[in-house]
Amino acid sequence: MNISTKKKKQLCFLAVLLVAVLFLGGCSLKDMTKADDIIILYTNDVNCAVDGNIGYAGLAAYKHRCEESTPYVTLVDCGDALQGDVMGTVSKGEYPAELMNRAGYDFAILGNHEFEYGMEQLDRLMEISGAQYLGCNIRYAGKDDAAFLSRLLPYKIVSYGSVKVGFIGVSTPESIAKSVPAYFCDENGNYVYDFCGGNGEELYGCVQENVDACLKEGADYVLVLAHLGTDESSSPFTSSELIANTRGIDAVLDAHSQSEIPCDIVKNADGENVLLSSTGTELCNIGSLIITANGNIRTGLIGAYPDKDSEMSDCIEGMEEKFEAELTKNIATSEVALTTVSDSGMRLIRNRETNLGDFCADAYRAVSGADIALVNGGGIRADISAGEITYGDILNVHPYGNSLCVAKATGQEILDALEMASRSCLPSPNDGENAVGENGGFLQVSGLKYSIDTSVESTVETDEQGNFISCGDKRRVKDVMVLGKDGSYTELAPDKVYTVASHNYLIKEGGDGLNMFMDNELTVDEGMLDYEILMTYLTDGLNGTVGDEYALPQERIVIK
Repeated sequence: MNISTKKKKQLCFLAVLLVAVLFLGGCSLKDMTKADDIIILYTNDVNCAVDGNIGYAGLAAYKHRCEESTPYVTLVDCGDALQGDVMGTVSKGEYPAELMNRAGYDFAILGNHEFEYGMEQLDRLMEISGAQYLGCNIRYAGKDDAAFLSRLLPYKIVSYGSVKVGFIGVSTPESIAKSVPAYFCDENGNYVYDFCGGNGEELYGCVQENVDACLKEGADYVLVLAHLGTDESSSPFTSSELIANTRGIDAVLDAHSQSEIPCDIVKNADGENVLLSSTGTELCNIGSLIITANGNIRTGLIGAYPDKDSEMSDCIEGMEEKFEAELTKNIATSEVALTTVSDSGMRLIRNRETNLGDFCADAYRAVSGADIALVNGGGIRADISAGEITYGDILNVHPYGNSLCVAKATGQEILDALEMASRSCLPSPNDGENAVGENGGFLQVSGLKYSIDTSVESTVETDEQGNFISCGDKRRVKDVMVLGKDGSYTELAPDKVYTVASHNYLIKEGGDGLNMFMDNELTVDEGMLDYEILMTYLTDGLNGTVGDEYALPQERIVIK
């Protein structure tokens, strides 16, 4: 191949056409791909879905088929591959990392969720990875060396015959807020990591420097592997904004927003066309970028592939058996029984403070560092018996896979949330599964204590869908006190701003009608998964033992 960069053409190629030709028309991939063509296969936001949709077995089979057509095949991942399901949690990312090695990834970048196992484990994951991790915009200002950064390259140039392709990695500046902020701080709570996220211009300038470096070293094409996304809320760090403010990039393979983009064309700073593509999530598609022997470049998505690589299938099956066994292993102990129900089987977690509710809320507050934590009782689904605690026990408590969020909220918004959650609370609820007064939105709390006066009839007003509208002057919730850093309580101030930890279901989606935080500023936006929060608090915060402090509810909520 001998292509002049100045004469390159760009075409948009839809996946459905590829699938139709291959499998409906009976044409082989060899008929469509020439020996000198370069094929870049890409994935993003796999989220540990190793056997879902196409799966790694399908990806491996498709990669092998491409290799039959051309020697120039490269497989890349654009982040959020190692977290998102139980397999990743149990192994701290190592099981999916091993499967990625089997699939033969050449390059990968760090999504925001790759950081959620902590920096030490991230270094371990990068060490065992067969892929070279790329990242041009991650910086460190701490005193000690950041081990994982030594394994990271800003870019890499690959020669395919006489053609050189530069690969640049870009991780989202939202990584700090959309992971665990504490992991990016030193022991004094000062941020020592950043992602050129001061503003858009800082990120654009950093990427431009690396594009220029690739071109100076003779790259004929420059491809950016990005974990930026297309969501407006991510502005000014979206992939399209990056393209619009740089020059010299030929294509951006994107992630983060889990968008399904076969091929978009975005104008760069010089008005030239740049291709943008993203595969969606959980291996629902394989991305394919092809640089043809005559200089055309195109992207598309393979939305179905019938073949499975047998060795990869066997490996996945063995890995799944391995992690299923891990679920029964003991990871901690509890000196007390943590419960959701009464002796008669009534779900107290939905109308009373319980010791398990205290434990869960404490976990959210401890892991997030927020002032206050709120956890809906309906999201706490199973008891923890006294004795050994397994991974499976924790997963049963929080089975939904919701993500940690922390919002800035006024004291008045918090008062409204407590009033909404307590509107059906009764002094002595009836026993039984469908007891009057049971409410899945009843809030278990940490960092707060208050009372509920059930002699006051609730004045909460909701819409037809059950969403909070307002509350009258008479309130059931009284004497709301906030726990300070020094361990003392002070009265909640309606006009003061606090940080409130919960999960995306409550904070962002207004679950159980608790919609008062939905438009608030987030300091953590969909970080660690709910069961990972409990595991982290249990193993790191409590050193593996739930002690007598959780023997009984801690009188945070007094019902009169």
